[in-house]
Amino acid sequence: MSERKIYAVPNVQTPNTPVRFDPEVCVGCNRCVEICPLDVFIPNPKKGAPPIVLHPEECWLCGVCVTECKNKGAISFIYPMPLKPRWRNKETGEVTQLK
Repeated sequence: MSERKIYAVPNVQTPNTPVRFDPEVCVGCNRCVEICPLDVFIPNPKKGAPPIVLHPEECWLCGVCVTECKNKGAISFIYPMPLKPRWRNKETGEVTQLK
């Protein structure tokens, strides 16, 4: 019997990715892959590399992956513009926005 290769191709419907992994902090433990309720990620075939965001359009930005990650700062969200939190300083009127 011949060996079959299996490929995983990320869905390219959406132009952006809602989740960003910091490769300097992420150790590739795949805890986020296991805990994500929507199966947005798959393990990276490279040992110790951050997971692959396979279905970015399925992400609800629920925060479970960030909360359960043992390496704080390894995962961050890229919020769509309408959802980015903003604060206005009452004294100066300056608007501060989450990056």
